[in-house]
Amino acid sequence: MIVRRPRRCLAVVVGAALIWSGWSKAEPSGAVTPSCATPPALSAIEAALDRSAARIEKHERLTIVAMGSSSTQGVGASTPAMSYPNRLEQELKERFPDVDIQVLNRGMGGQDVSEEILRLDKDVIAAHPDLVIWQVGTNAVLRRDDLGADQRLISRGVLLLKEDGIDVVLMDLQYAPRVLARPAWDEMERIIEGIAHRAHVGLFRRFEIMQEWDHRQQLAPAAMIGPDGLHMTDASYGCLASQLAESLAWNWWSHSVIAAKTAHRAADAAPKPHPLGNVAVAGNPGSH
Repeated sequence: MIVRRPRRCLAVVVGAALIWSGWSKAEPSGAVTPSCATPPALSAIEAALDRSAARIEKHERLTIVAMGSSSTQGVGASTPAMSYPNRLEQELKERFPDVDIQVLNRGMGGQDVSEEILRLDKDVIAAHPDLVIWQVGTNAVLRRDDLGADQRLISRGVLLLKEDGIDVVLMDLQYAPRVLARPAWDEMERIIEGIAHRAHVGLFRRFEIMQEWDHRQQLAPAAMIGPDGLHMTDASYGCLASQLAESLAWNWWSHSVIAAKTAHRAADAAPKPHPLGNVAVAGNPGSH
């Protein structure tokens, strides 16, 4: 039996007023198609992605690197253009048409965490990304039950990216028969969530989002996972890209609103200069 963990609802996002920010045109529009939609409390990326949010707010070029294995490369898609990174770029450009957004696909099918760490500098950091989306963990679950080394390597990779000032979002496992057949899938889910929490980086809960699609019959099993029982399809890659774009947009918008609101309150609380400036006021110390 699969137990879904409770999620905190980000009511502050919904309740934030646009008067605190100039982001009215970037406010997420709920563009996720009905078959892909998930509850905001499930799809929210909670950690602040300050670097990429600042790029969006200033209308500066935004570079995103999608790192991972076959799910990132696009195995199961009909063409490379149907992979989730390619479609994520298009989804984000639709939401932010006045920002130059580039999503680089650095997925390599079959690779494990140890192999991805080795190419982190060359394939990821060398591209000077503002945000890295690291899809991780599935191949480890398929190959072994002892995940101690994987936990250490994922933590190390996140630290290396953060040391370079890069925003990080971890993407967890896909909800697929071959993953569910392995005994360690739930441990890997806990590992990824724990690393994201301790390192204060983003977490995109792909597993639970896909589980939601399945339970609500938003996507039929055959439409979500291909005949190999593991890889996603054009339909599910499209939904993944759409939901991830919406989650990122909400994150950037909400944290910018909160930052603007905090700055506004700080300005209000700052000591105000006396209306007479440096002129001595009768009755005050030093006045004559």
